[in-house]
Amino acid sequence: MKTYRYVDAKTVTAQLDALIQKPIHSIGKAALAQYEAEYYGKKCAGSHAMVNQAMDVIPGGVQHNLAFNYPFPLVFTKADGNRLYDIDGNTYYDFLQAGGPTVLGSNPPVVREKVEALLNECGPSTGLFHEYEYKIADKIVELVPSVDMVRMFGSGTEACMGAIRVARLATKHKNIVKMGGAYHGWSDQLAYGIRIPGTKGLQSAGVPGFIFKHTQEFFPNDLNDLERVLKLNQLRGGTAAVFLEPIGPESGTRPVDFDFPAGVRKLCDRYGALLVFDEVVTGFRMGVGGAQAYFDVTPDLTVFGKVIAGGYPGAGALGGKRDVMKFLGAGLDGHGKKALVGGTMAATPISCCAGYHTLCEIERTGACEKSAALGDRLTDGLKGLINKRQLPFVAYNVGSICHLDTVGTMHFAIRWSKPWQIPNILKETSVRKAEMQHMGAAYMAEGLVTLAGNRMYTSAAYDEASIDEAIAAFDRVFEHIEVIG
Repeated sequence: MKTYRYVDAKTVTAQLDALIQKPIHSIGKAALAQYEAEYYGKKCAGSHAMVNQAMDVIPGGVQHNLAFNYPFPLVFTKADGNRLYDIDGNTYYDFLQAGGPTVLGSNPPVVREKVEALLNECGPSTGLFHEYEYKIADKIVELVPSVDMVRMFGSGTEACMGAIRVARLATKHKNIVKMGGAYHGWSDQLAYGIRIPGTKGLQSAGVPGFIFKHTQEFFPNDLNDLERVLKLNQLRGGTAAVFLEPIGPESGTRPVDFDFPAGVRKLCDRYGALLVFDEVVTGFRMGVGGAQAYFDVTPDLTVFGKVIAGGYPGAGALGGKRDVMKFLGAGLDGHGKKALVGGTMAATPISCCAGYHTLCEIERTGACEKSAALGDRLTDGLKGLINKRQLPFVAYNVGSICHLDTVGTMHFAIRWSKPWQIPNILKETSVRKAEMQHMGAAYMAEGLVTLAGNRMYTSAAYDEASIDEAIAAFDRVFEHIEVIG
């Protein structure tokens, strides 16, 4: 059930269309140099030294894509509620929230205490069944409308891989269709059309082109384009599944209309495809029932990640109706042909314990609703700054999933019917990506940790005063915005 405002997708899309037609506005070169010298140069020496050492043994110096930031990654040693602390003693507001899963805030004591008790009893993993496997599966079934059964995996990527195999067995169809620009993990078959619609395999280095023989994309928020692909697939093996980030690709970087997921559901029914909701970000963040409860749309399969383990390792699961989930049966359960899946470290006691108590606490405290209200406050504050300083930036949110787009890097699209445009689009996105990194560096120097400089998550660990302090910090960056030639 819809309980808070939804983004006006048409208005935001028009604003983003206008943004990429305007000159780039970003942190001024003098201000950026000042941040580099005074903040990163003088206050982050410990991080700089450690990253320089790490580069000898870690490619690029960090193990996770989100950990890289300009001019060098910072080393964080403590996470607590809405705050992060680096190795040099600097303090930050945490709007990355580990990529989204910490709806309660980082390292909540109520969950940590349960995990510590578990570790004292059985340790993190046994390779055998534990009662928390049942408890978390039962809790997910209780909370999420479409889910009768749950199979845990090690990550959202693995859960998406499992969803592909289940869909093909259940429908006996071949093709997988996804929304252009969406991210469903880094498995071979879904590393197609990521980040920017129309890219096909251009951003999938290391994946042979033939892997995408049975993968297609459609343009976001365009039911006609989706139906075109589904019709064509009738002639080439049918469509096994349509994968959907329900609020839009890359967690709403291109927002979709409120009724769009329902339209996709109808087309899947018409063409015999399963509808897969990727709720890695929206699950237990848009509400305890996920995006599907918010939109009142029932997917056939739901991919979960991140929050399923409460920020602990082992963060992935696939849920759905019994007649579909039977293809994931483990052992000799009598269901015949089963999807090939695995994961030695899936559903460990530590991940299931942390996830179960996280979900219980989110439900008990109304964390989704509180986070959403604070997301509204942050977004409204950013809109006020944008208007005050007459900037072309675009701020919007779906509850606690907040976007601040300053350069429109991911709003471009490649149209293969107009190949002469492709070189300029690739060049333009490269320049704008660099400015995203510069903006992210400025935010960090003002005590704001964001996701790639253009997305933020609020959590229940925030309050109105801390959100207002963060808005003031954003304004200190906006004071130095210039047109970048």
